[in-house]
Amino acid sequence: MHAVHFDGSFAGWRDAARAQLRRGMAPHQLSWVQDSQENQDLFAALEAPQPAAAADRPVRVPRALIEQLESAARFRCAQRWALLYRILWRVANGDHAAMLAGDIDGSELHARLKAVRREAHHLHAFLRFKPRDASAGGPELVAWHEPAHDILASASGHFAERLGRQTWLIATPDDAVYWDGEKLQHASPCPPDWQRLAQGTDDRNEAMWLAYYGSTFNPARLNRSVLETNMPVRFWRNLPEGPLIPRLMSQARAGAQVDGQSEAVAARPGKRISAAAEKVLPVRQ
Repeated sequence: MHAVHFDGSFAGWRDAARAQLRRGMAPHQLSWVQDSQENQDLFAALEAPQPAAAADRPVRVPRALIEQLESAARFRCAQRWALLYRILWRVANGDHAAMLAGDIDGSELHARLKAVRREAHHLHAFLRFKPRDASAGGPELVAWHEPAHDILASASGHFAERLGRQTWLIATPDDAVYWDGEKLQHASPCPPDWQRLAQGTDDRNEAMWLAYYGSTFNPARLNRSVLETNMPVRFWRNLPEGPLIPRLMSQARAGAQVDGQSEAVAARPGKRISAAAEKVLPVRQ
């Protein structure tokens, strides 16, 4: 098996894959190795025989396929690059079924594309910026996020469009983006100083946000499975309202759900109306 070394980026993989296609190397002959990987297969360094007749054959594939592969490359898994090359090899050799969801490889490709799109949505929905004093330099807003896939660089432009010239930083365990008001900078790996800044900044408006979230929580409409589907539990620890959610859910199960109102609202003066006491008005004939 032949080891193909590249820098771990999609652009690096694309150039390496194009070279292997021109050499006529089949997917089972290759092992994809990112330069950052320390443990390499002892047998991966052995050179496979190279077909002389296919040493410089042209490679033509649809542009839509390249776009799909670039998006799917953000999906983190052990066989991230092997699947992409297998699909590229098949399409380059005339088997366009590899791009379809009904194909065994195409099905996995589309599943990865869906997961990447959903993770980008999670970034937009569950990221919480914290304001900081930028008079000493640095961003005005900072945020810490832990995505399951490599979507930060491609999905963070969403915030540049909405925050205008405000400067901000998003740091993750793997990479980071910094918007200086005009240009988006991507750093991989994430500098330790940026990680400390994103995790160590206190939000001076957090108490007000928690009071608002707790008072507007509607226990009568609580559906735990739907809540956890739309707001995965893995994001709770990085959300300011995350620690509140289990307590609010517990209060709902303990009776607040029956009353149709939160404990704080129920304690205020006024007539208490139980959800079970509601009457159905007769329909006029």
